[in-house]
Amino acid sequence: MKCERLEVWRVSARLAADVYRQLADLRDFGFKDQITRAALSIPSNIAEGMEKESKREQLRFLEIAKGSAAEFATQTWIGIDIGYIPKETGKDWIQRSYQLLGMLTNLSKTIKAKPSAS
Repeated sequence: MKCERLEVWRVSARLAADVYRQLADLRDFGFKDQITRAALSIPSNIAEGMEKESKREQLRFLEIAKGSAAEFATQTWIGIDIGYIPKETGKDWIQRSYQLLGMLTNLSKTIKAKPSAS
């Protein structure tokens, strides 16, 4: 897969795995389902987008991944506030989600700048 060569995919996949491990014993299944889906959506959409042939499709999936990163950061803030996520863990996740947002923006710019295939 093309995505495996991308640092943004590797960072997001590690984050999703960390979220699953950290929240494995959380009994609020609604919250756990929502935040783990958001985390998993980031690398999944990067992977799906990078397998598309058209720049337009690639960019669309990267935008979805960005939305998922923002959703994940919001849910993490809430998780910290209600005591589901330890403060240090949550702050690390939020910092990583902001890092991913920047990386996704940069990847989108790179794709936009590439000449289209003839």
